[in-house]
Amino acid sequence: MKKNTTLSVILTFIFFSCSEETNEVKEETQVKEPDYAIVYNVLIDTNDNYEVFSMNMDGSEKKNISNLSGVEWSYYSYKDKVYFISDKDTCQRCAYYLYETNFKGENPKKISNIPLADSWMSSRKNGSEFIVKPNSKIDSALYIIDLKGNLIQRLETGLPSSSDPIFIDNGNKVILRGGTKKSKRIKGYKEELYLVNIDGTNLTQLTHYPESDTTAPWFAYKAGSPKQHPIEKFITYQSYQNGKYSLYAVTLDGSKQWKLTDNKESEGWHEWSPDGKWLAIELFDDEQTQFHIGLMNWATKEMKILTDTTYKYQQSPNFVLKQAVD
Repeated sequence: MKKNTTLSVILTFIFFSCSEETNEVKEETQVKEPDYAIVYNVLIDTNDNYEVFSMNMDGSEKKNISNLSGVEWSYYSYKDKVYFISDKDTCQRCAYYLYETNFKGENPKKISNIPLADSWMSSRKNGSEFIVKPNSKIDSALYIIDLKGNLIQRLETGLPSSSDPIFIDNGNKVILRGGTKKSKRIKGYKEELYLVNIDGTNLTQLTHYPESDTTAPWFAYKAGSPKQHPIEKFITYQSYQNGKYSLYAVTLDGSKQWKLTDNKESEGWHEWSPDGKWLAIELFDDEQTQFHIGLMNWATKEMKILTDTTYKYQQSPNFVLKQAVD
């Protein structure tokens, strides 16, 4: 009996030791969820003073990270870098220049001396090259620039107007919002999303606004700024259909279009988290009396409103990592 008891103790010790080692291995191999902040844009007074804010994913710790007079607006973040345009170096809304900071607003620096238009942008090659829309007084083409502001390439799409470009296919192609006239104010203007090769060849229309839908006012987005789901690869955009703004999607070959979400609120500018698990959406009522930032769990479709009514205009969210990653 004494020998059996000793053997039982030894076996028990080995069992628990193995269990602890297994748990340690599981903990080490478990993938850590990325720690995102959400960046968005706020009109803070009646003097057309837009600022860039950040907050946690639960809506806590809201902070003004730009703190400048005039217009500051973030269209895009890459990893832990927030990129925003500002008119601080010129008269209000006369020209915008590109700046970089982090989710805390620390150490802002100017990226480019090229005057930019009020347009979305994106990057390729690990965030080292950007596709932007220059000020219309400078050029009608899209520009690819580096982080020192050097012009690498002009991209002529062949369309009278091109804006809100995003890279896809590892930067070899671009999806953009294109118009058949230079301005929406010109009769006959039609707006759709287009795909084009990086050298300007093979321009292809992706979206087709329903001809039977006459509910959109002339100034409304019929195919708003495009975004790509990072995992599923379809393209999403806002469109005024059936009397309200909603989010829609289209495949990369344009063969399928569908309504993306079923929120009762109007939906505007939006962004996918880099892991594709979250969708941040600008939400507002039909009369546009209050704008909020909502966060949707893409798997469950659960939506949470992150903002309050301190400010009326809270718009255009994007995701940024709180810490740098390799």
